[in-house]
Amino acid sequence: MSAVLHSIAGSRSFRVNWLLHELGEAVEIVPYQIMDGSLQAPTFKAMSPARRVPALEIDGRVLYESGAIVQYLCETREGHKLMPDIATDARAEWLQWLHYAETIAAGIQNLNMQHLFLPKGWMKSPTVMGIETKRLAIALKAVETALSDGREFLLASGFSAADVMMGFTLESASRYVRFDGYPLTTAYLRRIETRPAYSAAQAAEGAQQFYTQDFYDLPEQGP
Repeated sequence: MSAVLHSIAGSRSFRVNWLLHELGEAVEIVPYQIMDGSLQAPTFKAMSPARRVPALEIDGRVLYESGAIVQYLCETREGHKLMPDIATDARAEWLQWLHYAETIAAGIQNLNMQHLFLPKGWMKSPTVMGIETKRLAIALKAVETALSDGREFLLASGFSAADVMMGFTLESASRYVRFDGYPLTTAYLRRIETRPAYSAAQAAEGAQQFYTQDFYDLPEQGP
């Protein structure tokens, strides 16, 4: 029986979709929309108490936190190299990057709210946008530094599920922070996007629903 992924195209659910494709596991995608009320349906609320995607039905259970899902899949599936052995230093580094992706994603979420989802102009704060953009730019420096020793992916051992968590996050971050100052991160993101499982996951999910612009500049502040 295939896994069932409750998803919004372009959201954190892409991480799970992509990882399932990397693992070669069959997945049925149930699509939702951001603003049509589908996330408030009683059947979905029973699966995801925060009423957010992803929610993954798999192995007779429902999981609804993307980082936990990624770690669970790596720990319960065999025959892959997406997670280092537990008794190695690389495992600690893997866990660090796995969850650092959410440090970056938190800033993106705040910027998404300001730029995309607040319906009225007076609700938006150029000051908050500026602060969150700067914080996001600072957080991205850790990725650039990690890649400065010539490695192709976050771990010296090669591609892992930490790159699945981070790759989705960086694509979104590039909407708010110009990557001109992050050449290694830019090249890293391009490498990730060439993976067959990445392309297959995109095709299965469909076009993202969030962004209508390639880049969102900060609004000009008044006097």
